Amino acid sequence: MTQWHLKSKTKSTGAKITKSCKKRLSQIGNIPTEVTVGESKSKTIKNKGGSTKVRFSAIDSANITVEPGKIQKTKILKVSENNANRHYSRRNIITKGAVIETELGKAIVTSRPAQDMVINAKLIKE
Repeated sequence: MTQWHLKSKTKSTGAKITKSCKKRLSQIGNIPTEVTVGESKSKTIKNKGGSTKVRFSAIDSANITVEPGKIQKTKILKVSENNANRHYSRRNIITKGAVIETELGKAIVTSRPAQDMVINAKLIKE
């Protein structure tokens, strides 16, 4: 399944825009990779120009900033809250801004897991 990244079909006034050309292969985008909690899995994706990207589809550990200058790597237990989508916490999908439960306590994700291939988080003091 592909996702097209095209211009809007209407102007800001509501008038329809006539197409100047057909769809091009370069306008196809990728479906977002949803990173879940579990044993680490990654996949490679081909890009325009022959380059490749590596994306995580599952990850089990995170780098937690405990205090300024001190970082610990811990295991992720589950996703407790996710503001991106209310169903993501139930499905254990991690995005930027998600609150995860770790062995050290609750932490908020500060990185983009699918893009950065690592989960960096900040410990939440309760």
